[in-house]
Amino acid sequence: MQTLNTVADRRAWIGLGVLAAGLSMIVVDGTIVGVALPVIVTDLGLDLTDAQWVNSSYSVVFAALLLTAGRLGDRLGRRRIFLAGISVFLAGSVFAALAGSSGALILARVVQGVGGAFVLPATLSSVNATFRGRDRIVAFAVWGAVISGMAAVGPLLGGSLTTYADWRWIFLVNIPIGIAVAAGALLVVRETRAEITEPGLDVDGLLLSVVGFGGVIFALIEGQRLGWWRPLTEFRLFGFEWPRHAPISIVPVTGLIGIAALALFLRWERHRARRGRSAILDLGLFSLPTFGWGNLTALTVAIGEFGLLLVLPLFLVNALGLSTMGAGLVLAAMALGAFGSGAAARHIAAVLGAPGTVIAGLTLEVTGVSAVALCLSATVSPWLLAALLAWYGAGLGLASAQLAGTVLVDVPPEKSGQGSATQSTVRQLGAALGAAVLGAVLSLGLAHDLGERLDAVGHLPVTAEQGLVTATRDSAGGAISGLRAQGPNGRFGPAGPRITTALSEGFADATRTALFTAAGFLTLGLISSIVLRARSSDRDG
Repeated sequence: MQTLNTVADRRAWIGLGVLAAGLSMIVVDGTIVGVALPVIVTDLGLDLTDAQWVNSSYSVVFAALLLTAGRLGDRLGRRRIFLAGISVFLAGSVFAALAGSSGALILARVVQGVGGAFVLPATLSSVNATFRGRDRIVAFAVWGAVISGMAAVGPLLGGSLTTYADWRWIFLVNIPIGIAVAAGALLVVRETRAEITEPGLDVDGLLLSVVGFGGVIFALIEGQRLGWWRPLTEFRLFGFEWPRHAPISIVPVTGLIGIAALALFLRWERHRARRGRSAILDLGLFSLPTFGWGNLTALTVAIGEFGLLLVLPLFLVNALGLSTMGAGLVLAAMALGAFGSGAAARHIAAVLGAPGTVIAGLTLEVTGVSAVALCLSATVSPWLLAALLAWYGAGLGLASAQLAGTVLVDVPPEKSGQGSATQSTVRQLGAALGAAVLGAVLSLGLAHDLGERLDAVGHLPVTAEQGLVTATRDSAGGAISGLRAQGPNGRFGPAGPRITTALSEGFADATRTALFTAAGFLTLGLISSIVLRARSSDRDG
């Protein structure tokens, strides 16, 4: 393993800036699509499930490949893996910008996910291996502030590009940035790698993790559309077809295959470790209390955070009637709060400690999301939402800035790649689960709440009411924007505006339920972080 100085030099700090720029590009791409989704849905004719997959396919591939990418970084060099990831990510960005159908766009997002999976753990493991002592605290604060702040910048950038250019520019903008990052990495980022003595490459572990994560997330996302038990419609993919008249839906089948593959994956990794063979997941790291509880915290928090970023843009554009730019500006309040608190996190951590800072941040997140949910309606002031989201963003900045360092504090430098990749995998799995779970909650809420709101309008034929509910649900709210534009001159005549208001209020009701669900997951993360602080105190004692 490469020996590094206790005090970082100028080149190390410049290298941190380059790594942060590469990380920013990857993180922004995970959230930039959300606010542009309503436009993409209309342009490419997506339904709610397609919209979920445009977001989730990126995260699913992340979760499936991060462990392998982290291990390869340890073995082949973290800068080399970082550069390879940037190259693949840029190729995926070009494909996404040229996509002409939902399938092409989802496939391009998969390619982006492959590249991102190589970039993210390389940045975190490089920071973990390069910096020590007080420098390490500052470096992790920078890394955490970038994660939280840039995730919130994504919606603003997406709204700007979609409003003033075209949604395809949310992908094309990556090209010049990626080229600059790659050049900077070649010039100033030092190569680091671990000294790995265990023989072999864990190909079986890679395949099992891909099948496992893919099967579970597929079931969560597609269950609502294809049927949780009985088939509701046929499923087709690349020539394969699961018919509607089959005795059982494909959803429980793929879900069980995924769970079985993950169980086999864990058993296989334990077997390789006992045999002294190289494994992509070192289960022994979970014997470290800070690592185990920290990852549990990261998982539950990511479910809440990324699920929120799926449902809020849809509400702002379709139910509240904002432009994509307006929605981006509202969501940008999160970035302002995150950057502000992220910059102060180092000083707060000096008083509360890193685990205490995570607790403080998650407390702000829970109260912020709950306040947004309580205030939500089809006529809520965007300024009020922005203020509450800034409060939430402040918590996001505090928690993210210190959680990464807390999770990795006891991980040996020679295992930085595995530790970083495991944490990143947990976070990205949480992102995919968040989109799947909150997307399902939103869909179920729409099926119930839209009908109730339309009943209050009165004098609507049952078939017309059912058609409105189906159209609004399948279009992820896009049908509301169409009715709003028609006004009283549409097919419902003078009743059109009242129907639009009813649908908007029903969408607000369903979004409120989804946000309370997000707050519930954040609360679980808060409870886990309290245990994490206790375990950290036991270690220090």
